[in-house]
Amino acid sequence: MKGIITRYAVATLITLITFITAALLAAQTPPPRPPAGLDTGDVPVLPGFALGSWAAFKTAGAGAPGVVVHGDLVLLDSEVNPVISALQDHDFEITAVHNHLLNETPSIMYVHYWGRGSATTLAQAVKEALGRSNTPIAAQTSPTPNVADFPAEQIQQAIGLRGTVTSGVLALAQPRPETIQMMGVTLPPSMGMATSINFQSAGPGKVAATGDFVMVADEVNKVARALRSHDIAITALHNHMVHGTPELYFMHFWGEGDATTVASGLKAALAELKK
Repeated sequence: MKGIITRYAVATLITLITFITAALLAAQTPPPRPPAGLDTGDVPVLPGFALGSWAAFKTAGAGAPGVVVHGDLVLLDSEVNPVISALQDHDFEITAVHNHLLNETPSIMYVHYWGRGSATTLAQAVKEALGRSNTPIAAQTSPTPNVADFPAEQIQQAIGLRGTVTSGVLALAQPRPETIQMMGVTLPPSMGMATSINFQSAGPGKVAATGDFVMVADEVNKVARALRSHDIAITALHNHMVHGTPELYFMHFWGEGDATTVASGLKAALAELKK
C-alpha cells in the first residue's frame, strides 16, 4: 500500500478555542491532514479517512479542576520531534509515537499526547505545536467526492453497525464495555476508546477500509487471526495510552475489495471483541 501524501487543510484549533468551555463534555475535533492516494488499486484517500489529526477535550471530572485533552497529530518524519518539543514546552505528556499505515510515501507518523489544564491554554498549546509542522492552519476547500455509487447501506448491513457518511467517508464505531481511564480520568468512546472503522470508495465496485481495533490482551491474536483469514492487512499493533486501565492494545488494518466481503471480514474480527 504505497501512498503519495498531498497537503490538505487542517481546520485547526481556532475552532476548539471557540467551543471549549468549563462545562465541556467530551468533544472530538479532527483537523484532517492531507490524504494519501494509495497506489494499490490507485485509491485516492479522502480527507478524514486515515490521516486526520484530532484533539478530544473533556472536564477532568470527580471534582478535579480543569480539562484534559487527548489525541494524535499526523506528521511527516521531520516534523515529529519539533512538535514533541513544542508539546513538552507546555507540560504535555507523549503517550505514543508510531505508524498507522504501511508503505505510504512520504512516511507519516502519529504522535499521541495528553494534557491537563485550562481549556483555552490546552487548545492554544496544541495549535502552537501544530505550528511547528507544515500542517495547514486555515480551513481550505477540497473537491467534493462523487459518492453516488458508494454502497454505504450495503456496508452497514453486512458489518452490523450503523454510522454516518461525511464527505465520502463512512465512519463506524463499536465501543468497549469497560470503564476506561487514563491518568485517573474516565474516557468516553469519543476520546479514541472505541474500535473505529472507516470506509470509502476505491473505484467501481470496490471499497477501502481502515481504522483500529481497541482490544484487551486476550483479544489481540483472536482479532489478528480473524483479519488475516479474511485477507485484511494488519498495519500496526501498539499502545496509545500510558497509565491506562484496563491495559489496551490498538490494531490498525487495511482492507480493500468488494464492499460486502471487506465488511464481512471486519464483522468477523469485531465478533472477537468483548461486548
